[in-house]
Amino acid sequence: MITNGYCSLADVKSALRITDSVDDTILELAAESASRQIDGYCERVFYEETDTRIYTPQDSYVCVIDDLVSLTTLKTSDDAEGVFDTTWLTGDYQLEPLNGRAGGINTPYTQIRAVGDFLFPTVGEEATVQLTGSFGFSEVPTAVRQACILLAARQYKRYDSPLGVAGFSDLGVIRVSNIDPDIAKLLEPFQRVRMA
Repeated sequence: MITNGYCSLADVKSALRITDSVDDTILELAAESASRQIDGYCERVFYEETDTRIYTPQDSYVCVIDDLVSLTTLKTSDDAEGVFDTTWLTGDYQLEPLNGRAGGINTPYTQIRAVGDFLFPTVGEEATVQLTGSFGFSEVPTAVRQACILLAARQYKRYDSPLGVAGFSDLGVIRVSNIDPDIAKLLEPFQRVRMA
């Protein structure tokens, strides 16, 4: 059973031209581990989960957040004592990027801008913003799904290349490379860029 996978068992079997169910367990493991490897590579997840999270705002007007699909509540803590006692109304903030697109790609919200009656409290490095909502992506982008299929197939085929040796040629040993450039290219637009 694949949990929060970016491709299905059927996707991987189709890519590998497998019609039987002998290796289904290994293929599911490959699909799920490929999905988690993509999470690590991109520093984000492409599934949706409801959660409450806290953040430290960049300044009084902008707070960078994890990928957000929808926001239920935004609260702030004026004294940074861990009690989030000021609830913002929808007119007090603006979710960005506007229109849910960045760099030509549909994307969740990645920051909040104060535009109404309140400013984000900035008390040193303290977390003063609390969000409750749905985080991640509402659906897996096509390029991420394709990358997951390729990576899962690659991981499955890795059983045929023990110790990283894919074969031999006139030039000697052919080794399995660390990262497939096609997979990296598919995932490149989705890598999270974090500001220090």
